[in-house]
Amino acid sequence: MRLAFVSDIHGNAEAFDAVLQDIKEKNIDKTYILGDLCFRGPEPKRALDLVRETNTEVIKGNADEWVVRGIRAGEVPDEAYSIMNKERDWSHAKLAEEDLDYLNNLPEELNLAFGRVNIHAFHATPESLFEVVQPTESDEVLKEKLMAKEADIHIYAHIHKSYIRYIDGKCLINTGSVGLPFDGLNMASYAIVDITENSFECSIARVQYNTEKVIEQLNNFDYPNTAFIANVLT
Repeated sequence: MRLAFVSDIHGNAEAFDAVLQDIKEKNIDKTYILGDLCFRGPEPKRALDLVRETNTEVIKGNADEWVVRGIRAGEVPDEAYSIMNKERDWSHAKLAEEDLDYLNNLPEELNLAFGRVNIHAFHATPESLFEVVQPTESDEVLKEKLMAKEADIHIYAHIHKSYIRYIDGKCLINTGSVGLPFDGLNMASYAIVDITENSFECSIARVQYNTEKVIEQLNNFDYPNTAFIANVLT
């Protein structure tokens, strides 16, 4: 069984198109999507439509919550609060009421079993859509924040930095971001888990796509924070 875990598309439908093609070429059996679908990118509606067309299990991220109800004071740095709410309002206006209902009603975790292998997947932590847990944290912090539930593989997203770490015989994976990676490599990121009868293997895939086209879209569509997004993508 070959599984893909995809997250943090952030309205970058161009990047998601490339990832979906890569998933097809790699003969993935099942894809799961871990949230942050359409906020902070040039094509929120098309990105969300692509997600829904995959007809797979999807969970909610913090950005999906924000699109539905706005960003509250204290949820982002004070200096970013105004511009991020402008971005949220821009994205919100591109979506239909049924899109907002879909985002609002997404579940917040996945519990999967494939033979003897159990997987627990969530967006930020099992308890929060917003808490940031970086790969630089100690084993003890990672276990407490991310791996308290019984599972062989724990998978999360949110921080836009992909990594794989093994702690006390368990595997911890961050998918990275499809549409807005924060690790300096302007390629879409997602995680692959290969499961056989007696073993599993985890890897991170990076996928090239036309970042210049996305930046052009941001400019043409009058996105409120083009300079920030363009800087991340270059």
